[in-house]
Amino acid sequence: MRAADVGDAIMGRLVAQYGAVGTVEAIRARTLPEEFVAQEAQQERPPDLTARLKAWHARLAAANPAADLETGEKSGARLIIPGSPEWPTQLDQLGPSRPLGLWLHGTADLRFSCLKSVAVVGARSATAYGVHIAAEFGVGLSEAGWTVVSGGAFGVDSAAHRGALASDSPTVVVLACGVDVCYPSSHDTLYAAVRGQGVVVSECPPGVHPTRARFLIRNRLIAALARGTVVVEAALRSGALNTAGHTLSLNRHLAAIPGPITSRMSAGCHRLLRERKAVCVTSPEEMIELVGIIGDDLAPQSRAPAVPRDRLNDSTKRVLDAVPARGGAGPASIAVAAGLGLDTTLSALGALAAAGYIERSPDGWRLRKQTTTYRKASESTALECPSIADDTDPTQEPPFPDEDDLARREDGLPDPEEGVR
Repeated sequence: MRAADVGDAIMGRLVAQYGAVGTVEAIRARTLPEEFVAQEAQQERPPDLTARLKAWHARLAAANPAADLETGEKSGARLIIPGSPEWPTQLDQLGPSRPLGLWLHGTADLRFSCLKSVAVVGARSATAYGVHIAAEFGVGLSEAGWTVVSGGAFGVDSAAHRGALASDSPTVVVLACGVDVCYPSSHDTLYAAVRGQGVVVSECPPGVHPTRARFLIRNRLIAALARGTVVVEAALRSGALNTAGHTLSLNRHLAAIPGPITSRMSAGCHRLLRERKAVCVTSPEEMIELVGIIGDDLAPQSRAPAVPRDRLNDSTKRVLDAVPARGGAGPASIAVAAGLGLDTTLSALGALAAAGYIERSPDGWRLRKQTTTYRKASESTALECPSIADDTDPTQEPPFPDEDDLARREDGLPDPEEGVR
């Protein structure tokens, strides 16, 4: 881990074939196995193994593994490697880019925490909208028993972690530096809270500081640890899109949250949606449905608010639409306008009058002007009339108008949902 850069695929292949001990011995001897050299020469872009071996040897000579373990132990961190009980086996899908080991600092078990986990990523310079949505997803996922995985950065990452900490589920922070290095430095309180409820993770040895390259390489771990990734906000050049790319390469679920089309901070999310690389989600429940067990984690269906008029049958609705808002009309005129027989129209008019939808006027029937006074319970019994609807709720009150609706009716303007009144 000290000899190679994080995510070094060549080192990963070397360790996979000859083991950690055999790799260290080859580096110290400054000689790589001939079979490995021949294999690497067949790559599409053959690497310069001589230069790579010199760099590995120089770094290994300066490394002090015992000091690393002591430093980690003093800070409360622990080291795990593939095969350890706490090692998340889903990291094996990274192939040669799989980390050689992970430093952990926190009370939560990493492997167990990531069994049901979602990565929440987004822009560092997030808008108020993005921060709010990230925190909402953090709370919703955590309350449902799902672990939130993110990078601990400003903006979306920190908002998601703070939202997750509001519940009892753990949260995982994946760093691009050593676990004993607080970056950003202002997040020391946040990381302390995460260590108490979750775990801070890094493939960098203690004391290593972050670089731009390490941030991008770190993103593959965020994508690999979680069942799926949701991008809350992302500009067209956002690092969150890099995490989205790793998610797609691992065949994991990718989701994006839409934002205002005028916001450049949502342009990356919109591109993912337009190119059909991501699924549109608008709530934590929808994200859980995407990554959860089919049939067990279904999100509730969104429905439009119901109004009493929805319970009217078709013929009664047609009669109601034919009743004028002002003046009045006789049953015959209403029947013609509704396209129904006179008997059906008379029956519907009586039921509508009893339910409080219409009233008599000197010129016939007209729509009743609604008042702000609640009707008595006894007056709602007319809704039991079967000619209004077969599934009518006898306790349902007539529609109670808001101020805009009242003003519209007083002026004789049409109601956009219920037609002319």
